[in-house]
Amino acid sequence: MEISELQRRQLIEYLLTQHAQMNAADAVNLWEPMAAQIVAIVGEGGFNSLYARSLFLSQSTFPWLETCALSAQEARRFVQLQTCFESQTSAQVRAANAHLLITFTNILAGLIGDQLTTRILRSAWSNTVPDSINKEFKDE
Repeated sequence: MEISELQRRQLIEYLLTQHAQMNAADAVNLWEPMAAQIVAIVGEGGFNSLYARSLFLSQSTFPWLETCALSAQEARRFVQLQTCFESQTSAQVRAANAHLLITFTNILAGLIGDQLTTRILRSAWSNTVPDSINKEFKDE
């Protein structure tokens, strides 16, 4: 069974609910392991393009995301995103991060397929998602 858009959304929502008061660092901590997995497959440029597209599509809902471009330095990739999130409330951070992650993973799934996207997400977030939840998103 392949993971669907609804299941990806549920997984992202689950991860976001693990932080009662989501702050900027919590939000960025979800991006970093996922980025590492994706960069290994599509390269830095590929990841940057996907992220830029996701930001662009999310700006209609969250206009303040316009200033959240990626840093050119890999070690500080999400410094702008964290800065953008730091000026928002916890609820705004959670909503914007959910929207951005869902948009990003939907674009990714459209390009590389649901099955590979599933593997990437499970690998990236395996330490964050308990086995009981992870089994629901197992691709067989």
